[in-house]
Amino acid sequence: MHRGHDEPYNPYAVRTAGGHAHAHAEAHAHSHSHSHAHGHNRGTVQWQTPHDPHGGDVHEHAPHEPDLDLVETAFVEGFRHTGDPTSFLRLAGIPFVGRRADGAELKLLRVALGTSADMASLTPHLGGGSFRYDPLPAAMVSKRSSLAFVYFDGWATMELTFEEARALSPV
Repeated sequence: MHRGHDEPYNPYAVRTAGGHAHAHAEAHAHSHSHSHAHGHNRGTVQWQTPHDPHGGDVHEHAPHEPDLDLVETAFVEGFRHTGDPTSFLRLAGIPFVGRRADGAELKLLRVALGTSADMASLTPHLGGGSFRYDPLPAAMVSKRSSLAFVYFDGWATMELTFEEARALSPV
């Protein structure tokens, strides 16, 4: 749907045939119709997040840091090259001893960094009984880094993501 730059988003607004939203109750003495450039999709429907009848979102999400993937990438690069991993973890907000929301106390044992490279692809044949194996040309080989924080909870070890480790409350 198209909204003008001066029209704020309102999920409860009534949309006109031209795609404009009108959520206010006062009468309109001005026209909202205008022509769209060639290729403008007038019939396109925008998916909306459903809301419960009491005004809250159906899906409650825990707030998380914007661009966390970029922060995590910077952490991996910096951690690989640091001469003082202990101070680096402190600066990054990773607790050595932390408490989860359920009250469990965790103790940091290891920071696990890994690198993997995708060298080929597998494609299932129709019917699913076999696979096609295709090595990738050098230009399509991709590398990725993995990061895990290995904590001990008193009974077993567990791997936490960067975001999960930062969410622990320091003890």
